[in-house]
Amino acid sequence: MKRDGKPFPDYPFTPKRISIRDGIALSYLDEGPRDGEVVVMLHGNPSWSYYWRHLVLGLRDRYRCIVPDHVGMGLSDKPDDAAYRYTLQSRVDDLETLLTSLGIDGPVTLAVHDWGGMIGMGWAMRHSLRVKRWVVLNTATFTLPDAKPMPWQLSLGRDSKLGAFAIRGFNAFSGIASYVGVERRMPADVRRAYVAPYDTWDNRIATLRFVQDIPLREGDPAWELVSAGGRALQAFANRPAFIGWGLRDFVFDKHCLDTFTRAWPNAEVQAFDDANHYVLEDKHEVLVPAIRTFLDRHPLT
Repeated sequence: MKRDGKPFPDYPFTPKRISIRDGIALSYLDEGPRDGEVVVMLHGNPSWSYYWRHLVLGLRDRYRCIVPDHVGMGLSDKPDDAAYRYTLQSRVDDLETLLTSLGIDGPVTLAVHDWGGMIGMGWAMRHSLRVKRWVVLNTATFTLPDAKPMPWQLSLGRDSKLGAFAIRGFNAFSGIASYVGVERRMPADVRRAYVAPYDTWDNRIATLRFVQDIPLREGDPAWELVSAGGRALQAFANRPAFIGWGLRDFVFDKHCLDTFTRAWPNAEVQAFDDANHYVLEDKHEVLVPAIRTFLDRHPLT
């Protein structure tokens, strides 16, 4: 795949597009055999389907990989606030529309990262019997743990005009994340691929709206849904789960990892002292085969 004539490294896919809402197109990958076990991969902010590229390449010979770019992200349309409500609920509804439109009505595996955890859990609470396996990478499906303070860097973007201007005006969120979100420095062409979709003020709307949607208290738009996700976590404890975690992540840190492992004591966990938020960038050579082995070991039959 190319943008402005330049290829995205390790992204040899041809994304598809679907009208997810009137006048709004969503870009997504649909790789692998049509009759393969379905793995739905959900990215967060400020990444896009590019984050999952190594896992798609490692699974698509056998598994059907569905990987959306959320509206406003990646190669999807980036409407303004008048055309689209940038909330967690909208993301869950979009995922519902995508999977229904693709005729995916059977069992799925959810692979989630960052906001993808909350989007995936929002969908899973509607379809709990269809979610057969989880792959969880540096995310949360619950409100901030009591012992976890809100990072000031996120508060700046969420609550201040200065932070909002830095995100929209200078691509601060995506640009900085491509440096501080990894322990192993991204090659220049990989970093350019991460930030490429967010090249103008208008195209950075979702990177800001995601930050502004972080729920901190009752009354915040996403509070009820994320709180419900936390209450639902225990209900999935009997599903096979693989947890891969970069312990250098200052947002989704060990407090979040501990919340998952307490709720899912039988989960397979690989945590890395030398990996950060973009754990698939730092450790894809280890994680991709480990996830493949996990899926092969827990078939949906």
